[in-house]
Amino acid sequence: MESQTGYDGLFLGLPVPIPIPDAPTVTLDYVHFTVLLRPDRRLAAVTAVNVHGGLLVEIDRVRDKWILDQRVPAAQQAGPALYADNDFDRGHLVRRRDPGWGTTTVAKAANNDTFHYTNAAPQAARLNQSPELWAGLEDYLLEHAATYDERLCVFTGPVLEPADPVYRGVRIPLRFYKIAAWLQRGKIAATGYILDQIELVQPILSAALRDDGEPLGAFKTFQVPVQDIATLTGLSMPTLVVADVFAPVAAGVSPGERNWKLLHAAADSRLR
Repeated sequence: MESQTGYDGLFLGLPVPIPIPDAPTVTLDYVHFTVLLRPDRRLAAVTAVNVHGGLLVEIDRVRDKWILDQRVPAAQQAGPALYADNDFDRGHLVRRRDPGWGTTTVAKAANNDTFHYTNAAPQAARLNQSPELWAGLEDYLLEHAATYDERLCVFTGPVLEPADPVYRGVRIPLRFYKIAAWLQRGKIAATGYILDQIELVQPILSAALRDDGEPLGAFKTFQVPVQDIATLTGLSMPTLVVADVFAPVAAGVSPGERNWKLLHAAADSRLR
């Protein structure tokens, strides 16, 4: 790897710390991003990346080469066996292009770093390969942030529930979260999202496909109070909760879709 500087909590000029998990994690620094790995779940509890829209370098995507992180025992990572011969994709938590900024050498190193299994989570292929909302949210947020500073801090991870279904020795998350923070009028602003793949996972576990080979079900994307994400995940993130532009007042201790806004397009997201 290039310099493993990891996530910079002062990237926006004001402190934006990584959310703190409520279970033991291993901190893994990569180029421009950090993964907090939950060894007991073999998946990340949270990933944190600095995105500099003004310095992004486009790196061509060639044949993907996913690798285990040699700093962590293989038994603590969800590796290639989880994704073999099924409809689960290795879903990037930190997107491939997000840490790819700076010099070309640094951008390439960051791009390569995102292909560690520690930065992957099992996502239904229909969800992961969709060009629609989830994949486009960060582009939309970056365009918004460019009006102010061209920088983002993005936190992404699976919602790790104790009751998640077990598949090949790994509990498969049914939901994912994303939180973006940027500088707006001299203050930190943030907003959060939940992606729900519940209807997609069970058909994969039972190998039930429609006649056309597509998995049953659908996925949904919601803009949600950051406090709800904190409650669902057990992550401590007071700076992000206070900075929430969607729900500045805490939503309460019982998160649910009654507080959530179902998004049909990225532009439906409320950012101010």
